[in-house]
Amino acid sequence: MKVGGTVRPPGDKSVTHRALIIGAVAHSRAELVGALASADIRSTARALRSLGAEVSPVRTGRVVTVCGARWHRPRSTINCGNSGTTARLLLGALAGQAFEARLTGDVSLRRRPMRRVTAPLQAMGATVTEERGDGLPLRIRGGTLRPLSYRTPVASAQLKSALLLAATVGNVPVTVTEPVRSRDHTELLLAHLGFDIHVDATSVTLLAPAADWPSLPPFRLEIPGDASSAAFLVAAALLAEGGELQIEGVGVNPTRTGFLDILSRMGGVIGLTNERALGAERVADLLVRPAELRATEVDVDEVPVVIDEVPILAVLASRAVGETRFHAVGELRLKESDRLSLLARNLRNVGCRAQVEGDDLFVTGSDAPPVGRVDTAGDHRLAMAFAVLGTVRGARIELSETASARVSYPSFFEDLTRIRVA
Repeated sequence: MKVGGTVRPPGDKSVTHRALIIGAVAHSRAELVGALASADIRSTARALRSLGAEVSPVRTGRVVTVCGARWHRPRSTINCGNSGTTARLLLGALAGQAFEARLTGDVSLRRRPMRRVTAPLQAMGATVTEERGDGLPLRIRGGTLRPLSYRTPVASAQLKSALLLAATVGNVPVTVTEPVRSRDHTELLLAHLGFDIHVDATSVTLLAPAADWPSLPPFRLEIPGDASSAAFLVAAALLAEGGELQIEGVGVNPTRTGFLDILSRMGGVIGLTNERALGAERVADLLVRPAELRATEVDVDEVPVVIDEVPILAVLASRAVGETRFHAVGELRLKESDRLSLLARNLRNVGCRAQVEGDDLFVTGSDAPPVGRVDTAGDHRLAMAFAVLGTVRGARIELSETASARVSYPSFFEDLTRIRVA
């Protein structure tokens, strides 16, 4: 396969979730340009409508408008679908609301842990009632919150964001300290809107709300292209036999581009051009050429900012010279599927060498054509990663399903086909 042309990834999923929620809880009007139109984002939009906000239909190419209002108790259970971000960030925003709400999700989401978020929210003053142990469904009753200084057991942007949103709604200060720094979209957006945010190494402190909060002036926000979605396009270009691919408008927030540093160590040829500011974030165009890849070691400190890219990095490692080691990636067991076990098993299913030892993943590269069936378990990142592997010469990979890509990148398979040239 050769690659060519220009492609633009969909809007950033993390930024879109946060912009929707902050816009909905503010007594203002927000316009979101380039918002991601995916299943997860629609879960957030539906939830916000049930709480009293006005959110226009989320459609590709359409500006999404959000008219925030005082939230009210939803008439029925809030279904977060497959979206862990929806559930965890909403828990934070609901912690400061003087009513009870019940949250649930699909089978996959109900397996994912929520206590890492609900425990510190309870310390702030929210009341949480679990129905089936650590997970959904659960009930949260908010109210008057207390200030909190909290050291997280794991680096988690969702946990950090939930606490920042709780402090925002509850109008109390909060400090969150992580083992290593996680994605910082929430603090960037809040600072962009006028909140008093201070960042010191791995700690972030919200001291005070923006002036006249929650009555913010109307704002318009442009959403950058999703770096995690762009990673699949980058990988396809690196594995190609020739050509050059330009990927436009990609968010290059340093807490999201760790995968580019790893790919550079592996021999990837990726250039950044036209770097510029876009609202609270920075974007750039990526220029990618095919490369001969070599193995590397992914350290524990790198994992929090590349956790979503591990599947595609592991697929690339299966085509690199040598053994690549991913350390401390046990968090993958708690994603939409047990990504860690499935990733190793599916790599073996298509003829690659991969094994899990404790929380570490080891992948040995080969130039043999990958052939076999992949069980995605309905996990969008596994489906897209193995679809990319299926583009190498001689590959015959059968995916158990492809619909899961709609969770984060609805046009992925069309784009993957479009960048291939004769």
